[in-house]
Amino acid sequence: MRGTVPGLPAPYRIADLLPSVYQELDPFVLRFTAGLDDVLAPILATLDCLDAYVDPMLAPEDFLDWLAAWVGAVLDENAPLALRRVAVARAAELHRSRGTVAGLRTSLELLTGGRVEVADNGGVSWSSAPSGGTSGESDAWVAVRVRMPPGSAVSDRVIEAAVTAAKPAHVQHSVEVARP
Repeated sequence: MRGTVPGLPAPYRIADLLPSVYQELDPFVLRFTAGLDDVLAPILATLDCLDAYVDPMLAPEDFLDWLAAWVGAVLDENAPLALRRVAVARAAELHRSRGTVAGLRTSLELLTGGRVEVADNGGVSWSSAPSGGTSGESDAWVAVRVRMPPGSAVSDRVIEAAVTAAKPAHVQHSVEVARP
């Protein structure tokens, strides 16, 4: 969270907005408003730069996770900062393609920074019964292979969870992670 910044000047002094009788005759009022200027300076500086706070490429690092929550982006805290910024910036695009092969590939590439291959059989299933029928098994499957870049800290468990979250629930999957 943002806090006070020692020595940060206020862009607009409160004393300059007071009637001239207070500016000239009352030193207490000037000292009091100077104290308020110190408190308000970080708030005004943040509001003056608000467009930078909502731009994932410019937002402060500690604000990026909050911004990711606004757009529904799931970030790995071990991923490099540049990769996390791109994931937040492309969150809307990823939501539009969620559940598709292209969406799964893109989300895994952003998560890992590696090369992702996705194969699926295009299988679908349906049932006229509300319980899903008697077979209980879906013919649809997807196989994911991730080639990790050297030095990547993303665990296999995180990749497995990302695939589970990004694919439709009825689709079976397998994940293979190749590390250099």
